[in-house]
Amino acid sequence: MEKYKILSKKETDDYIREIDKKGSILGLESIRELMKELADVQDALKIIHVAGTNGKGSVCAMLESVLIGAGYRVGKYTSPAVFTEAERYRVNGENITEEEFAKSISQVKAVCERMLDKGLSQPTRFEVETAAAFLYFYQKKCDIVILETGMGGATDATNIIRKSLVSILTSISRDHMGFLGDTIEEIAVVKAGIIKKHGKVVAMCPEMGVRKVIDAACEKQEAEVVYTNPEQVREVRITNHRLCFLHEELGEIKLKMMGKYQVQNALCVIEAVKQLEKQGYAISKEQLKQGLEKAEWEGRFSILNEQPLLVIDGAHNEDAAKKLRETLEMGFTKYKIIYIIGVLADKEHEKMLKQMLPLAEKVFTVTPHNPRAMDGKELAKEALKYHKDVTFVPEIKEAVDMAMKEAKEEQKMILAFGSLSYLGEVKKALKEIKIHD
Repeated sequence: MEKYKILSKKETDDYIREIDKKGSILGLESIRELMKELADVQDALKIIHVAGTNGKGSVCAMLESVLIGAGYRVGKYTSPAVFTEAERYRVNGENITEEEFAKSISQVKAVCERMLDKGLSQPTRFEVETAAAFLYFYQKKCDIVILETGMGGATDATNIIRKSLVSILTSISRDHMGFLGDTIEEIAVVKAGIIKKHGKVVAMCPEMGVRKVIDAACEKQEAEVVYTNPEQVREVRITNHRLCFLHEELGEIKLKMMGKYQVQNALCVIEAVKQLEKQGYAISKEQLKQGLEKAEWEGRFSILNEQPLLVIDGAHNEDAAKKLRETLEMGFTKYKIIYIIGVLADKEHEKMLKQMLPLAEKVFTVTPHNPRAMDGKELAKEALKYHKDVTFVPEIKEAVDMAMKEAKEEQKMILAFGSLSYLGEVKKALKEIKIHD
């Protein structure tokens, strides 16, 4: 590769901020040109490609844990960031360092400049970051790369890959309607766009309309599909802050990831591992079970504090809210629950509020620090339709502080949920409050 200037951390951040102003452009032309200039390194990688509306991050985290436990060198690329940008690029469970990130972005920036010199358009932020991920995993000589789509599937920058070991479709529901379509079937068409010619596909047991879409896409690509079977699981319960269930082949599994919906995500991973085994990857039942049990994914029903209990969850659409409610009804009925809610304006927040607010004792709304955020004051007005005790709090730290004081009484817990992007702020606020206590 030609010589390029390595950017400082500040220059890297400034560059990303600058190209971020372009917004999102769906399509593969720009990333194709970009990767061509980077010698199409993605073609040398063995990839597991994951798309869906909810559950992608959890499935990626479980797969990462299983494959590392089986002795493979594993790269993982996810989005959006919950706590730090570095968590989006991982090799064997370790986040990319600032220096490595700057180096990868510097290489991609040099290529973007050559593209601009040729009169081509500047790739978007997600395209630049995806190209940097491919480059990083190639240079780190990863055995397997777990690749999560950003938004959608067919026209997502990650879909430049020409083949995958397995294409995984997690739960599909209504989200990003402005970009992906108005009906669940239209959204499923876009997600199923990651299915490759003669590929192997694992899909979470979907409703009939979505299943027809996936079947049609597989038929067109002459791909084989396996659907997860919920009947393989029984005795689902939450015990000692672990999600426990019996699996017909693996016996009792105790997940650290507590949301009830994680059972379905685990089934996806079990089927994906079977597909990898058929392709010669060695993963024992014990490694599979241990990998599932060790897996962690902060922001998905994660406990940040024990006394009082404070849980964060990235439920930001109706389907995720239903699943979050199921978890609360299964393992947390003894608690009076104080909510902290922050959402982005383009989400179906009203349906989410309708699902969740009947279980709350008290509600605080906040405004996430995100250009797409919904004003917490407006969210409070919406929430008052479904709950009488709602307070808008201008600062996230203040909301966490108020909730912590409120939850000092026995049998109260705090649940901060909504946009994944603000959960990092909740975590930071909690840390500051505990330091000053």
